Amino acid sequence: MTVMVAVPDSEEGARAFDAAVREAAERKTGLVVVNLTLGAVDLGVVPEGMSCEVVGRKGRGDRDPADTVLQALRARPDVDRLVIGVARRSPVGKFILGSTSQRLILEAEVPVLAVKRPNA
Repeated sequence: MTVMVAVPDSEEGARAFDAAVREAAERKTGLVVVNLTLGAVDLGVVPEGMSCEVVGRKGRGDRDPADTVLQALRARPDVDRLVIGVARRSPVGKFILGSTSQRLILEAEVPVLAVKRPNA
């Protein structure tokens, strides 16, 4: 079995990545990193010997981030856990902007570990 993590370019993404590495290490399984940043993901926190695959996007306009993650999940039936970072949003923000995290929680066919930022 494998752990998948969605990594956007944000503090939430970094926290999710760290949590996914810990989850994969505890479960003694591999890791699939869905890179939503358009840049490189620093794999320095991945322990030596842990299997790690990186799935990337081609550019800003190629796909919706939630679609990218859901497509990666469908392509990898061995994934049995998805790790995502979540952020607090205002009611207006929830109304105006769609929530990638919410879509992933509702549409992923595997359990989702939602990692939140600690209260400031």
